[in-house]
Amino acid sequence: MVFSSIIFLFYFLPVVLTLYYTAGKVGIHIRNILLLFASLFFYAWGEPVYVILLIGSCALSWISALCIHYFSGAKKLWLIVGCIVNVGILFIFKYLNFSIETANTIFRIAGAEIQIPVTDIMLPIGISFYTFQGLSYIVDVYREEAEVQKNPFYVALYISFFPQLIAGPIVRYTTIADQILNRTHTWEKFEQGAARFVIGLSKKILLANTFAVIADTIYELTMAGHQIIEIPILLAWIGALAYTLQIFFDFSAYSDMAIGLGKMFGFTFEENFNYPYMSKSVGEFWRRWHISLSTWFREYVYFPLGGSRVENPDVMVRNLFIVWLLTGIWHGAAWTFIFWGLLNFLCILLERLFKFQDSTRIPNACKHIYAMFMVNMGWVLFRSENFYQFREFAGNMFGMNHNGLYNDRVFMFLKEYAFFWIAGILLCFPFSKWLKERFAQYPRISAFAGAVLYPAGLIGLFGVSVIYLVKGGYNPFIYFNF
Repeated sequence: MVFSSIIFLFYFLPVVLTLYYTAGKVGIHIRNILLLFASLFFYAWGEPVYVILLIGSCALSWISALCIHYFSGAKKLWLIVGCIVNVGILFIFKYLNFSIETANTIFRIAGAEIQIPVTDIMLPIGISFYTFQGLSYIVDVYREEAEVQKNPFYVALYISFFPQLIAGPIVRYTTIADQILNRTHTWEKFEQGAARFVIGLSKKILLANTFAVIADTIYELTMAGHQIIEIPILLAWIGALAYTLQIFFDFSAYSDMAIGLGKMFGFTFEENFNYPYMSKSVGEFWRRWHISLSTWFREYVYFPLGGSRVENPDVMVRNLFIVWLLTGIWHGAAWTFIFWGLLNFLCILLERLFKFQDSTRIPNACKHIYAMFMVNMGWVLFRSENFYQFREFAGNMFGMNHNGLYNDRVFMFLKEYAFFWIAGILLCFPFSKWLKERFAQYPRISAFAGAVLYPAGLIGLFGVSVIYLVKGGYNPFIYFNF
């Protein structure tokens, strides 16, 4: 089940909200149990078999943390066991086939006749997200940064809560531990959550899905090879920019909806995006993009390795390399993801060595152009199904395939989707914040906008989004793959 679906919007969510607020008189414990079973049902709707795996992951995290707490003399052993089993499960379902295929390739190159059969294991939706939440809970209890939760239902609720279950943000237990039993419910908070959800829904349906059509069309054409289909330079750049906008609006929209849903049930999640395409370096980009994942790797990998506060610079380079290698692996079981992670490592390492971010000799505009160029090229590698497609696409972007500058499709994609291009680019920047500040200078207009225009706009966006859904348009979610 996905947020941008009729069954979620008009059946699941209204029923859960009604039951949740009806159960308010009974107490917070009943509400929590209701949310837990609703979350398991939400996951089972799309993954009926793997809901057992989700429950097992929750039980594993709960038991590991309890053992760390009660058997303090062997708490490091229980930490290692909990982490190995969690990571082992993730490896089996996400990376086993990739490892087998890689081994078979090596055997084939070496001339060996050994070929290991590939399994038919399917990737459970959201396994990377809920595994990382379980790991963070175990580590925080080990570090004594979080109190152990003795109630297994509350650990399960933390890990499986449906707003952030299948595509994040990755929530640390310490940020919501108190909210599980002591969160507040107000009409204002519910309104804010509903508004945030509608904004995220409209970003997903109207922008991400539209850019997906453009990007997927051009990438699929590229897969045929330049000898068969000629993709001119400008068309290739349109495809690259479309995917750059698609992945931002797709993922940030899901985070918006997750944060909004959390507020509707009384929870407050931390922000996951902060206008990343305003960045002036790749390092700054990763402080603004998927903040919960960057924070997770910083807190649980980079800092424990020593971070950048080490006497030997080589150790800092090693630490960065490990983090970005793991970041690439986390995103997918393919060599393109691994090299994408290493590309980010190389950019950030060079930026640190040459103090690029702090340089006053380089104009901010040049820094921004550089950052967006590297991020965009990174997304081309990230989107490519294999290195052949990346080579073809990058070759088309820079005219290396004798592919010309433009054709009729260039003008078609620009003209037919002009409104979406303008809206998408504007919303990559704090345009709404700027608009709100301008309105604030005129109190009467500001009051009218807040009381009438804003609600009416949200209702209109919701209505248009529903119309698109009913029509049955293209509706993929990129981060479901991770």
